[in-house]
Amino acid sequence: MRKHNIRLHPLGKEIRVNDQTPLIDVLHEYGIEFPCGGKGTCGKCKVMLLDGEIPMSDAHRQKANLLGLSGDWRLACLSKCTGDISLEIEQFNHLILADESDFEFIPASGLGIAIDLGTTTVVAQLVDLSSARVLAVETMLNPQIRFGADLISRIQSCMDGNAAEMTGMIRSSIGTLIERLLAKHQTAIESIVLVGNTAMQLIFSNSDVSSLACYPFHVSDPGSKTFDPKELGWKVQVKEPIHFFPSIGSFVGSDILAGIVATGLHKKDDYTALIDLGTNGEIVVGNKNHIVCASTAAGPAFEGSNISMGMRAVTGAISSLELTNGIIESKVIGNTDPKGICGSGLIDAVAILRKLDRIGMFGEINSGEQFVPLSAGVGLSQKDINEFLLAKAAIAAGLSILTKNLGIQIAELREIYIAGGFGSYINLENIVLTGMIELPAEKIHKMGNTALIGAKMFLFAEYGITDEILKKTRHISLEGDAGFQDIYVDKMLLQ
Repeated sequence: MRKHNIRLHPLGKEIRVNDQTPLIDVLHEYGIEFPCGGKGTCGKCKVMLLDGEIPMSDAHRQKANLLGLSGDWRLACLSKCTGDISLEIEQFNHLILADESDFEFIPASGLGIAIDLGTTTVVAQLVDLSSARVLAVETMLNPQIRFGADLISRIQSCMDGNAAEMTGMIRSSIGTLIERLLAKHQTAIESIVLVGNTAMQLIFSNSDVSSLACYPFHVSDPGSKTFDPKELGWKVQVKEPIHFFPSIGSFVGSDILAGIVATGLHKKDDYTALIDLGTNGEIVVGNKNHIVCASTAAGPAFEGSNISMGMRAVTGAISSLELTNGIIESKVIGNTDPKGICGSGLIDAVAILRKLDRIGMFGEINSGEQFVPLSAGVGLSQKDINEFLLAKAAIAAGLSILTKNLGIQIAELREIYIAGGFGSYINLENIVLTGMIELPAEKIHKMGNTALIGAKMFLFAEYGITDEILKKTRHISLEGDAGFQDIYVDKMLLQ
């Protein structure tokens, strides 16, 4: 088969590929994003053709025109390599939360590995069980991202016949991470634990995900899964079976179970909440006696996929905005020119625009225009603001319904922990100003990657700890609450 070279600028990288290789198969490793799963609708995978030829189909040309791309641009998800080419791509340095938090533990012997399998990123840590010290960390983008940025796209892709490939690629990739962790520590491992959302657990386990594709969204077997390294194709010796911790409900997985352990929510006298503003926004409220949880549709806005210039918290994203003497000033990840805006910047933008009275209480742009500039060509459209209102209302309504299920008011919450990929950038005052969380900012705390903290804690805990938590935890369907629609609509307003 004929071979071609793909030169990537400004990375200075060169890839050798077979003739007719789809670019989506090779460019995801270099930071190119495919949020729409290869449908050519989002434009996030655009690359500039510097040299050579990439033929365009009529459909490809039509989609490029709709996105306003000039003739030198191509959508990588719709392109194949048919000759030597040179491409200009933007290399995003993904900021992956690799936690280093302290926690209480009972010392043990040997080493363990904790893995947070996220929809977007994967983090693996090698831990000394005698001291809980992290000896090595390996991170990567989840290679399944080529099948779509969100869970629904991944689930649909599984149902379209790609399930085995998706299972194989994530098992292989995590196996590679483990090999890297052990490169300087050639020894047997006591235990390996994994946490992740429900869909990630099912795909990793090669289980059927079709029940998550339609209402009422349930999982027949959300429990723990154990594996032998050989069946996963991993070149590692492990004394205990590899353990993927159980999910709580349809879209509330073991990553949230780990978050409950990390926050100690299940042991507190007072009511506490955990909100994960990741790809799939999850909320937990409870104490040592009762816990309720739910998933919301907040992720697409805060992760950037439903925002016209939206990005994840990566290089080039506006991470925060401040109002100084009436002028909006932006902070950009990587200290570069802004290319888009991530979830934390989106929250700041809406809060500031409302403060300046440039948008009204319904989110309408008061000038009547369809676009509000923020910084160096980056701004928000009316649709973007509407998407934010839907997302923030989902979080606010979720908190309201979960507290109501426990027979308490939101004001009775002692504290709220914020987790998620962009949590470290969030301005807590602006979360309050937008009405997403209706509590004083001093009650809200950023906690980073609670899934990874909890996964490390699982290395030291008896597996029975999860049974104790699951017994007092109820998964709530927010849409099933009689007052959901009224509460949701009310929470969309800006004060």
